[in-house]
Amino acid sequence: MATYRYPRYPAAPRPADGARHPVVVVGGGMVGLTAALDLAHRGVEVVLLDEDDTVSSGSRAICMAKRSLEIFDRLGLGRRMLEKGVTWNQGEVLFRDRTVYRFDLLPEEGHHYPAFINLQQYYVEDYLVAACRATGRVDLRWQHRVGAIEPRADGPVLAVETPQGGYRLTADWLLACDGARSTVRAALGLDFLGQVFHDRFLIADVVMEAEFPPVRRFWFEPPFHAGGSVLLHRQPDHVWRIDFQLGWDADPDVEKDPDRVRARVAAMLGPDVRFEIEWISVYTFRCRRLERFRHGRILFLGDAAHQVSPFGARGGNAGVQDVDNLGWKLAAVLAGQAPEALLDSYDAERIPANDENILNSTRSTDFITPKSAAARAYRDAVLELAGRYDFARGLVNSGRLSRPALLAGSPLNMQDDAAWPGGLPPGAPAVDAPVREDGQEGWLLTRLSHARVGPGSDGPAPFRLLRFAPPDGVILPDVETVFVTPAAEPGALHDHAGLVARRYAAAPGDAILFRPDQHVAARWHRFDPAAVAAARDRALARARPHAPPARQPSDEKGQHAGTTSEL
Repeated sequence: MATYRYPRYPAAPRPADGARHPVVVVGGGMVGLTAALDLAHRGVEVVLLDEDDTVSSGSRAICMAKRSLEIFDRLGLGRRMLEKGVTWNQGEVLFRDRTVYRFDLLPEEGHHYPAFINLQQYYVEDYLVAACRATGRVDLRWQHRVGAIEPRADGPVLAVETPQGGYRLTADWLLACDGARSTVRAALGLDFLGQVFHDRFLIADVVMEAEFPPVRRFWFEPPFHAGGSVLLHRQPDHVWRIDFQLGWDADPDVEKDPDRVRARVAAMLGPDVRFEIEWISVYTFRCRRLERFRHGRILFLGDAAHQVSPFGARGGNAGVQDVDNLGWKLAAVLAGQAPEALLDSYDAERIPANDENILNSTRSTDFITPKSAAARAYRDAVLELAGRYDFARGLVNSGRLSRPALLAGSPLNMQDDAAWPGGLPPGAPAVDAPVREDGQEGWLLTRLSHARVGPGSDGPAPFRLLRFAPPDGVILPDVETVFVTPAAEPGALHDHAGLVARRYAAAPGDAILFRPDQHVAARWHRFDPAAVAAARDRALARARPHAPPARQPSDEKGQHAGTTSEL
């Protein structure tokens, strides 16, 4: 049974030899397509090369985290993904034949997007292809396979093979998004740091009508799969994702036999549930990364740069965050608004973020697949205690689910000018909240969105300054000011529920500067245009210009008038 019809893209014509392009993306999967779309939204012309002629086979990276949905919303796809995907905020941990406990990843109201949706990767890529085409700025070259790569100081030269013959092109900047078996990585002779775990899991996409709720369900040693672990996720189109732990000694080819998979699924579901197998795969845990993600004018993103085990949904979501981090920086460099040194911050920020993912993924792997009798006894004791005591639930690790990176040590951050009572420190990603503008209901992150296609939208997006004050007419270069007020005022966002002020721990007179990727660059209790300019320049890795004297609006008190509790 097939619930999705795979598109077939015709091979792009072989172009003239020797052309030069500002950005070439290698790899037309989710990360590569997202990178191309992000840059196109910032006014950059992109060539994307992919050796295949369709989207990814099988469900693959199905769990889209809240932060990824917010990024896709900025790119015009968040609502479409939300409408098609299966929303879930809750999970359930089971040990043998009983539920140990349940959890809620987003218990509070006032968020535009849920903690997660489940959506097959082929849908995500399908939407991205259409969106890339709509920009008119992405040259999608299907069935164009990269052969040799010659790194040069002014940009790599690529030899590309097509059904019509080969050609060469030069990229000012090359983004390697070609996955775990990266051709670009192999051509540069780069290897991973980290480890491969001696365990295997079977993935089966199963089509069935079932009454299971749309929650993440993880079993440790269920009676239908003795000695192993099982994960169950619901997807659109009545497709269910089931992961079975197999053990290192399992033969992948034997385990992928449809009759064998069908027997495993039947033992889990019981004799009365009818189902069909749609897709089967076997994978091995890997937790590793490149030593560096930037190599001159070649930058690595997604699985080409780092790999983690799938429990925790940290692979695909990390790749989307790679794009979100790099896109605005590369656009600023191409526009001459920032030096090339800004791209060094991609390593400075995304390597620690991915090390955190690797650490969490490694710990999950160790808990799910104990390596000794003592480790198994500890795990089983934790699971027993978790059914009765809250403290033990924090020790259960069936996959620490993806969270956005806090870029606490980034060289682009400006330190707080004074103590803050909580909120989001420099380096933190923005948090959403409901607002009203001109009487219309909306969301803060939509107003802080930085990637738009249309007249006047070419080029790198500006920084955004969130000021908790009435509009005063002050204009800052390369910074768009967004005013937030507790009462409705023309030209300001109305924080009608008080959630913006509460989530940012902001009082009247406070100001927060956001980078184009919606991470906090700096925050102040007193608005000072010179300080804002200095923080903007620091976030662009450029020298601070001579700052004009600060001009304070007459209605700005500049006082820190109190706090609200941090969520």
